[in-house]
Amino acid sequence: MKKYIGLNLLVLWSLVTLSEVASADVRLPAIVGDHMILQQQTRAPVWGWADPGETVTVEGNWGEKATATTAENGKWKVFLKTPSHGGPHNLKINGKNEITINNVVIGEVWLCAGQSNMGWRLSAVFEGAEDAASANYPNFRIFRSKRKHSHEPQEDCIAKWTPCTPDSAATCSAVSFYFARKLHQELGIPIGIVLQPYAGTPIEGWMPREIQMNDPRTRKYAEEMDEESAAYDPTMAKKQLERAMQRWKLGERKGKPVLRTPKNWGHQYPGNIFNGMIHPIMPYGIRGAIWYQGERNSKDVPQALNYRKQLALLINYYRSSWHELSGGNVAKDFPFYFTQLPSWHSAQEKPVEGLEASWTVNREMMRLVDSEVANTGMVVSIDTGDAIALHPKNKKPIGIRHAYLALKQTYEKNITAYGPRFKKQSLQGNQIVLEFDSFGKGLMAAKPGKLNSFAIAGKDRKWHWAASDIKGSTVVVSSAMVPNPMAVRYAWAMNPSQRNLLYNREGIPASPFRTDNWPLFDPDMDQVVTVNKPQKPEGYKPKDWARPKMTQ
Repeated sequence: MKKYIGLNLLVLWSLVTLSEVASADVRLPAIVGDHMILQQQTRAPVWGWADPGETVTVEGNWGEKATATTAENGKWKVFLKTPSHGGPHNLKINGKNEITINNVVIGEVWLCAGQSNMGWRLSAVFEGAEDAASANYPNFRIFRSKRKHSHEPQEDCIAKWTPCTPDSAATCSAVSFYFARKLHQELGIPIGIVLQPYAGTPIEGWMPREIQMNDPRTRKYAEEMDEESAAYDPTMAKKQLERAMQRWKLGERKGKPVLRTPKNWGHQYPGNIFNGMIHPIMPYGIRGAIWYQGERNSKDVPQALNYRKQLALLINYYRSSWHELSGGNVAKDFPFYFTQLPSWHSAQEKPVEGLEASWTVNREMMRLVDSEVANTGMVVSIDTGDAIALHPKNKKPIGIRHAYLALKQTYEKNITAYGPRFKKQSLQGNQIVLEFDSFGKGLMAAKPGKLNSFAIAGKDRKWHWAASDIKGSTVVVSSAMVPNPMAVRYAWAMNPSQRNLLYNREGIPASPFRTDNWPLFDPDMDQVVTVNKPQKPEGYKPKDWARPKMTQ
């Protein structure tokens, strides 16, 4: 990539960072501005730029101030002690000039990141327009960045803090809005969300490239793009842009053309989303993070299998780097909650779907990360989704379930945060007894009638639909076709949403799971199957699905 540094292309892309621009004035990143929210009861990081050697003081009108000397690279950073929640306050930043930040509140701040389903706007989902219209919450603050990717770490982003009004709510992420609104209402304190979504992005893009190169799949993925980029001709790209601009001016093409750049500068390349979306807002003081991404890493089963170690790597890196850069003021194990993939494609008919059901494998990888990485939580969403649309409109349950996790695990409220979670199985003759925890006030089926979402198999590994009965905190499964059962799978399909699923009485579904450890992909025997978008019928209109009411 160093070979591109001298290209005139860099001028067109304006990759000179704020820290490299000479100026006598103290300057601030976008995330430090009017209407901001600071994490309560910590030493909140505040940073910016000034002349090397310049002394900068940040003072909050609650009686605390902090001072720093600007480094040779033009950067300064202080850690300002914050009180318990409240406000509005103001900040004064003094160097050679003075900046006043108005309408600052103190409360709880959450990072909300992921791909397009995290970014999907409230105005575009079921019930979203009505909920936006009534969204007047002065102490609920939203910071949503414009999309940015870069092959170099960026120092700032394009965004500003806004109080939650009907207009700002409508353009807010639906999942993040419902998550934050629930926290705001239940806790009765200011809530802020730092919203950083980017559509169509793989998890590889959300971490620095260098920390991923021990992963053979990622290394190969990056090297292939590097090889393609080596053939990039900037002169030819410039000529192509000029021709396209002429056609655009003549009205012969839609959309203003942009300069074609090397593939390893794009939004699919490892590290480039991190550089543009996460690096600029680190190490802003946060309580925790919610994450909704995985579709782009579930195109086939081998890719989905790899997500287990990739998600764990991302969580651990975000925690360790945020903790270090914040001077230890952001917890080294801050809560990290993620969304399991919803339902997509045709409704389940087979007891267990195979290589065509890569999203099922990704769900299993997330379930394992939830059990293996401390202080995490997973929102089950198989009762949301759409048979056709990749961007389902039933986002409200997902956001509220994220809030359940935070209320229970972060804020220690006495609620049930999970649906039934598989604990262990016991073989009893021709039956398997499945034990669960997090069953709340009791197990129940989604609708009247027997559960019909369990499959059972013996040592031949052939799956059959199982008769399933709820007995206390257990489910007993069996099949006349399997006299000596060994394993069970539940909701093991791309779209199990129309089966009679297992819930607790608080209205939260059980995650898909399996009790076997049989290989999900054999590279010597299995052929990779790619999941593609379903054909959209003419006049198709998404409809919400029936599900038990959430009672908390």
